Amino acid sequence: MSASATALPTLSTKDLSSDQEVRWCPGCGDYSILAQMKKALTTVGVPREKMAFVSGIGCSSRFPYYMNTYGFHTIHGRAPTFATGLRLANPDLQVWVVTGDGDGLSIGGNHTIHLLRRNVDVKVLLFNNEIYGLTKGQYSPTSRPGTKTKTSPVGSVESPIRPLTIALAAEATFVARTIDVDVQHLVAILQRAAAHKGTAFVEIYQNCKIFNDGVFEYATDKSVKAEHVLYLEHGKPMIFGKDRNKGIRLNGLKPEVVEIGKDCGPDDLLIHDETLSEPTLANLLSRMVNPEFPEVVGVLRAVRKPTYEELMDKQAADAVAKKGPGKIEDLFKAEDTWTVE
Repeated sequence: MSASATALPTLSTKDLSSDQEVRWCPGCGDYSILAQMKKALTTVGVPREKMAFVSGIGCSSRFPYYMNTYGFHTIHGRAPTFATGLRLANPDLQVWVVTGDGDGLSIGGNHTIHLLRRNVDVKVLLFNNEIYGLTKGQYSPTSRPGTKTKTSPVGSVESPIRPLTIALAAEATFVARTIDVDVQHLVAILQRAAAHKGTAFVEIYQNCKIFNDGVFEYATDKSVKAEHVLYLEHGKPMIFGKDRNKGIRLNGLKPEVVEIGKDCGPDDLLIHDETLSEPTLANLLSRMVNPEFPEVVGVLRAVRKPTYEELMDKQAADAVAKKGPGKIEDLFKAEDTWTVE
């Protein structure tokens, strides 16, 4: 095989841009996610004809129009289903699902869960702005209690879904969170997701300028974010704060915020391990919510398990080894068939 045949494709962000006019509201966080996705994909060594983006319905779901790759804008909440079939029928494709908190966790919640538990080699990006933006501002499954919208004029009384907790409960093998305006971190997480073998689930805090502006200000405002965000690093203690003097310690099965030097020493802090096969620690981190805790960003879990495709291939190979190659016609004419007269 020649060297040219094995060389990785060299793509620019321009190569990945479609000729479609981007139609999101001015200031929308989706612009940043689109830009960082293009940057990330220039480094993963996958040609454009081997990439596909699948979306459902919502502002985020316009994403495939703006990528110069294969793309499918499907029906509400069903992107995981389309992506599963696409991936199984085309094992050479790198398949991404782009969805929002309404599309992926409301009407599509069940489909998202089953994609995650099956560990199909698909990457899921969940844009979380805690609002229905496309339909002009109703509260969503991730809206916080007290959120005032057109459909909750005196404040939502519902408990919000925590996307990372849902993903971990479904035993997703890669679970991460990042933020639309933290561009370097966003690119790094997208690259990690692209490299993961199995279902990767990435929650992205995304600002809706029109209907929920500033909902993540505590995590994006440079003057206060250090006190409210904890950047996870594998193998390192969980430290945060402007002066790097705060950390997370386990008290029994409950995490607690401590001050280093006052409440404890550095050796007492919780050490992050994203490779634990048991997701209990990651689950605890996913449930840390502002203002009681800093909210974690980074990779909560990254483990390797057989993918759905690998298990299916093995099952088929075992059947052939046991019974020999067959024909579909023979299957139709096998046992338990009858003639209707």
